[in-house]
Amino acid sequence: MTVAQGGGTADHRPTPDQLAATHAASGIAPRAWSAAEFAGLLADPSVRVTGDVRAFALGRVVLDEAEVLTIVTHPAQRRRGLARSVLMALVAAMAASGARRVFLEVAADNGPALALYQQAGFAAVGRRRGYYGPADALVMERSCGESAAPETVPAGPDPGAEPPA
Repeated sequence: MTVAQGGGTADHRPTPDQLAATHAASGIAPRAWSAAEFAGLLADPSVRVTGDVRAFALGRVVLDEAEVLTIVTHPAQRRRGLARSVLMALVAAMAASGARRVFLEVAADNGPALALYQQAGFAAVGRRRGYYGPADALVMERSCGESAAPETVPAGPDPGAEPPA
């Protein structure tokens, strides 16, 4: 598991190109973020990233509050617990940077993401009507506490590798 601060270095930290490729492959957003957008975010000292090319979480810490900007799992790596691992590692990294509370937004109709966030201790605190076009966004929050300890990400194959026949 890589935990890095924007502008810093970490072993096996995904490059902006790798983050963009995983983001595009995930199909989670109407428009994939570009490598240039990821490079800009990673240059920001308030940004934290956890994970690798299989799954990553990206967030920003400002004073004692933090926001999850995106969490992505490559489709070939889903259903392995990677999203929960990178999310919890991100919460721990944010807490280590002084955050007391973490916020995120999620489409109200995204059942799998809602389940992940609820299991990770997030609770809905607001709603933004029509934020995702026809879908509302739920604003969710959790405190940074003892239960935010990072977990080990299980090893897995490179998502760029050919799938088994």
